[in-house]
Amino acid sequence: MVALGTCLERLKLCRQSPREPSGPLGENLCWLLSKASYALTTELTAALEGLGLSPRAQCVLSAAMSGDHTQIELAQMVGLDKTTMVVTLDELEAAGLAERQASPHDRRARVVAVTKAGRRKVREAEAIADRVRADVLETLPARDRQVFVDSLNRLVRSRLAEPVECSNPVRRRAPRT
Repeated sequence: MVALGTCLERLKLCRQSPREPSGPLGENLCWLLSKASYALTTELTAALEGLGLSPRAQCVLSAAMSGDHTQIELAQMVGLDKTTMVVTLDELEAAGLAERQASPHDRRARVVAVTKAGRRKVREAEAIADRVRADVLETLPARDRQVFVDSLNRLVRSRLAEPVECSNPVRRRAPRT
């Protein structure tokens, strides 16, 4: 909870002295979305630290709670590559938050089940994430908040649903050293 309070205080300071993107960056959709995503992910990561849960782990657990999904299905749902999904599930299993179980529909497949402790952790994480999101969206006029979220949803479910083929693949994050 200390991390959330620290993030909220920092955000209040930022609101007092907003920094406008200068020059062409103010119209650069890629830059704006990337900057917003990085800042929000960092803030959410800090806010969830006390739970010992990352935003990625929260997404995987939440998606797994929506039904009987295999690792591959979950990876597609949350936009993770196979390796990252395996590492994330290994961490969640080690923490006692999820289990890989035989699928009731296909003996060869394994589905990801969220444990009772995992469901409890997701509820706690969702409450924290809801507070962070509400605080972030409070920056916008009330009439624009839902329009903004709906517009982002429309983009990621249609035009920006899948990356295009690219001969020089874009890395989603810098490699760890």
